[in-house]
Amino acid sequence: MLGLMQDWPLLCHRIIEHAARIHGNQEVVTRSVEGPIVRTTYAQIHQRALKVSQMLDRAGIRLGDRVATLCWNHYAHLECYFGIPAAGGVMHTLNLRLAPLFFPYDL
Repeated sequence: MLGLMQDWPLLCHRIIEHAARIHGNQEVVTRSVEGPIVRTTYAQIHQRALKVSQMLDRAGIRLGDRVATLCWNHYAHLECYFGIPAAGGVMHTLNLRLAPLFFPYDL
């Protein structure tokens, strides 16, 4: 069984690194909120996720800090999904459709 074990920890940034290395030219197609279809590749998503990570690092995000996202399900959210953990942050997706009845805080 030792030959079948991976020699690196199972981390989110490893997933996108693998996708960029092995499937870098594979197209990722999403639709933006404004309506048009956006086409990108895993290699481009990987590069932009690294930029998200670097930006968060410059902004002062450190290991274990919580980072909330308020994004629709498109390429930018995918970049955040991989970039935030790469910066050491813990990603929390905010639910746009959560009813006020279930929201425990007064704003």
